Amino acid sequence: MQNGGKDLHPGSGQGPVHQGIPANGELSKPAYLLSVEEVLRELNADPDTGLNEADAKTRLQKAGLNELAGGGGVSPMQILAGQIFNAMVLVLIMGMVVSFAIRSWIEAGFVTAVVVINIVVGFFQEYSAEKTMDSLRSLSSPTASVIRNGQSTTVRSADIAPGDIVEVKTGDTIPADLRLIEAMNFEADEALLTGESLPVAKKAEAVFSADQDVGVGDRINMAYSSSSVTKGRAKGIVVQTGMNTEIGKIAQSLRGGDSKVRKVRRNDDGHAKFHYYLEAGALTFAGQFGKFLGVNVGTPLQRKLAWLAILLFGIAVVFAIVCMAANGFKNEQAVILYAVGTGLSMIPASLIVVLTITMAVGTKIMVSRNVIVRKLDSLEALGAVTNICSDKTGTLTQGKMIVKKAWVAAEGTFAVSETNSPIDPTAAQISLDKSMPLEQAKIPKTQAQREAESPWRNAVDFLHSGYLQHYLNIATFCNIANIAKNKETDQWDARGDPTEIAIQVFTSRFDWNRRKFTHIDDPDWSQIAEYPFDSDVKRMAVVYRHRNGDAEKGYREWAFMKGAVERVLDSCTHIQLKDGVALLTEEWTQNVIRNMEALASQGLRVLALASREWTDHVEEWGKHPRSDVERNMTLHGLVGLYDPPRPETAGAVKECHRAGINVHMLTGDHPQTARSIAADVGIIPKNINSLSPDVISSMVMTASQFDRLSDEEIDNLPVLPLVIARCAPNSKVRMVEALHRRKKFVAMTGDGVNDSPALKRSDVGIGMGMAGSDVAKDASDIILTDDNFASILNAIEEGRRTFDNIKKFVLHLLAENIAQACTLLIGLVFKDNTGLSVFPLAPVEILWIIMITSGFPAMGLGMEVASDDIMLRPPHDVKTGIFTTEVLVDMAVYGFYMAALCLASFSIVVFGFGDGQLGEQCNDRYSANCDLVFRARSTTFVCLTWFALILAWEMVHLRRSFFRMEGKPEHPWTLWIRNVWRNKFLFWSVFAGFVTVFPIIYIPGLNHIVFKHGSISWEWGIVFIESGLFIAGIELWKLCKRVYFRRYGEKVANPEKELSGSTFSRYASIATSVSSGPQKPESDIEAQR
Repeated sequence: MQNGGKDLHPGSGQGPVHQGIPANGELSKPAYLLSVEEVLRELNADPDTGLNEADAKTRLQKAGLNELAGGGGVSPMQILAGQIFNAMVLVLIMGMVVSFAIRSWIEAGFVTAVVVINIVVGFFQEYSAEKTMDSLRSLSSPTASVIRNGQSTTVRSADIAPGDIVEVKTGDTIPADLRLIEAMNFEADEALLTGESLPVAKKAEAVFSADQDVGVGDRINMAYSSSSVTKGRAKGIVVQTGMNTEIGKIAQSLRGGDSKVRKVRRNDDGHAKFHYYLEAGALTFAGQFGKFLGVNVGTPLQRKLAWLAILLFGIAVVFAIVCMAANGFKNEQAVILYAVGTGLSMIPASLIVVLTITMAVGTKIMVSRNVIVRKLDSLEALGAVTNICSDKTGTLTQGKMIVKKAWVAAEGTFAVSETNSPIDPTAAQISLDKSMPLEQAKIPKTQAQREAESPWRNAVDFLHSGYLQHYLNIATFCNIANIAKNKETDQWDARGDPTEIAIQVFTSRFDWNRRKFTHIDDPDWSQIAEYPFDSDVKRMAVVYRHRNGDAEKGYREWAFMKGAVERVLDSCTHIQLKDGVALLTEEWTQNVIRNMEALASQGLRVLALASREWTDHVEEWGKHPRSDVERNMTLHGLVGLYDPPRPETAGAVKECHRAGINVHMLTGDHPQTARSIAADVGIIPKNINSLSPDVISSMVMTASQFDRLSDEEIDNLPVLPLVIARCAPNSKVRMVEALHRRKKFVAMTGDGVNDSPALKRSDVGIGMGMAGSDVAKDASDIILTDDNFASILNAIEEGRRTFDNIKKFVLHLLAENIAQACTLLIGLVFKDNTGLSVFPLAPVEILWIIMITSGFPAMGLGMEVASDDIMLRPPHDVKTGIFTTEVLVDMAVYGFYMAALCLASFSIVVFGFGDGQLGEQCNDRYSANCDLVFRARSTTFVCLTWFALILAWEMVHLRRSFFRMEGKPEHPWTLWIRNVWRNKFLFWSVFAGFVTVFPIIYIPGLNHIVFKHGSISWEWGIVFIESGLFIAGIELWKLCKRVYFRRYGEKVANPEKELSGSTFSRYASIATSVSSGPQKPESDIEAQR
């Protein structure tokens, strides 16, 4: 149907108009029984302009969201269970039970309060985080291309309403049940719905009658929700959404979960031995118990911390036993309380909550930076990326193409003037130079000379040429983009692929828009077949019928083709010249290639256009082989399109180099075009020609050259290609594998169906939110909502920031635990008059430091902004994770140093200024002979509290001084004040920690009875002196670290000051060595650097 039913639009006055706004199921008959015109009329929709936003919103409110009920969501009970049943909370619960058992009511009540607070706070924080992730999952859910207000726009599949006009292409997931309006070589995989393994070919013009028994799988005029497009393209109108779709009707059967019971192994005869049942039972129990403890669910970091919790659980039990043994396993309340306190001291109870909050905050920030995290694992992995493999069009470049040159072999070279309106066909003029691009390149001319010899004119002035008209026929008909002027806004609207839009705009400059010939009441041209662009064959072909083109038959049929120049030349046997059609000899083939290279050297993407008259009779085009159409073609010329790099790309590539990340461009463009753009954005050096030919050939390759190499030959390349042109999907997979063999951590971008294998093989798959297919998005770990390369850098920076902050608060919390545990274990030597150990820290003091003093500052560290040197560090090792050697050493140093100072404060009060008497039963109650112990305990508690708070501020940067957190500050003397105030949550957490020690120490009853410490006076001098010593010690340790890492630390693999300098110096050094000796792999070269 050529006019898409436009002549039957309600506004035309033909036929009855369906009254009101329809909802699901309000058609007079099932949609497959109605013609396209009837469905459009009953749903009150226009196939060309679609719904307007207000109408779509109203329909959506009436029909409901287009989603299946009961799927996904957040389970509060599951979150609550996870908060209760984890190793860290179980230690607290055990301490609570023991405290109740020995009738230590105050400690038992306080531990109970801590358990409840930990569970409640953890529940609400994780519930909030899960809701955040749930909303992010909805953002990354499948999208659909719909026509609204006459423009093609992308919306969430959930926001599609009945009556929406939807466009789908290969790789898309059908968003709702559609009655097809147009279908070109369209096939859909409906296995999920029908169980049929083969794709179903669709025909929009098919109509069935009510007396026919037509099953779902035979309704070829329908496309059903959740099926995927395997071939071709189509346009359809939404007739059912949500639970009213065919898939919605059987949704319950699709929501079955995986069995939690392991299957029993069986012999070849089908019998199972008894020990097979035991094995299955053991594996089932182990799996469920592992899930219960969290060691086999969640992200790698979450699993690692779950194992840490189990380790700390074991250490806590051992420490408790040590305490009991040091006191002769006496069954006394004081001994048991000491053991409980020591066990609790090893538990960072707030760790899991802080981790959840930090990762949730990270994902929210990423959304604001145009990145959607689909899998939390990728949030941890992003900071480890060493190599980015990126597409060019729309990612490194703007994706706003414009035709700059068109070589018509029989006419000459047409040029398009500069314009600020790339989709307005009236906004530029055309000039014609009778020479070929190759000849123009040989004889450079000034702008004035060019304008004098080839003046700018209106495009229609050149239409007298029949050769140009046929060239324009190929360009406009072998093209599915739509260019039209919006009558309401008087602006030009464009729908389709950027390349095809640019070509369609070019033809429209000559008043040769496809719609002029096909979208009229009695069209002269009609499409009868289409073979869409495929990333493997890199070309597109269509067959059109031209009425009145032949007096005898009444019509002529033409096959038109466009695509990559080499691939089109493979299908051509002739070339159209001014003197007529000539054989495409080897000389002419090389001539065409040189013309292509002349255009490509200007940074243009070059395509070839060809045609042939079609004289064969075909019964069913859907089954006719593509190869039969794409042969014996006649080449008519080339078209050169310019897609300027995004303004921010060069800076982003430069930042990647500084961060130790190599950028590779994998593009379908010609090598000259790819090389030109890569040099513009800094992926390869602009002076590449000064390097060795061997290195140049390694840096810039075509996919055919790369694929011809064996894995061993690829591994022996001096460097892996920075640019692969004419890239095929398999080349991307091989590139990822080659990088993995060099121990690289790879991020790969992809937008097409065939990119899915490479996305899955890469360490971080990056899908395109605007241009990407649903299949590619589903295979990706993160999605760029703006398809911008700079957003990849944003994602890596945010990944590094999150990872860095996790290291900070884990170090902060575990150093505190080490300090408490060491203080209590070494404090076992402090024996009272009865021979029992007197604890330097009471159990309630320990719990207060764990939950309040350390917990809130740790959350603040999780919200810390990125350090200014975050992108000047090398990528982290994902296998090592957060527990690097530096973190483990820091943890021990800070923990032991705090413990030493705490024990010193206790000893100074008791043995330095006191009489050394530790009294009796000072672990149980206050008495006059316990006053010294209680004062010493207060001093130790305040010291440890303040140490924890100071350490939180010091952890803002693991190496830089607290007083100089930035590399080159403008005001160094006041910098620390600004840094302290920058993170207000951390500031107020630390401030509150400093202030709350006063009421805890001085309020009667609260001090002696609950916290088991007393008021202090002169002891504040010890606190201030030790706080100063603690700061000085940390600053001295950080200074030693800076000196060490400056000399021996890991350096960024590819630092740069200027792109033309050290960034590519390794290639220059290779260039001097390749001629004098055997080549070494990149990994060996980097190891020597």
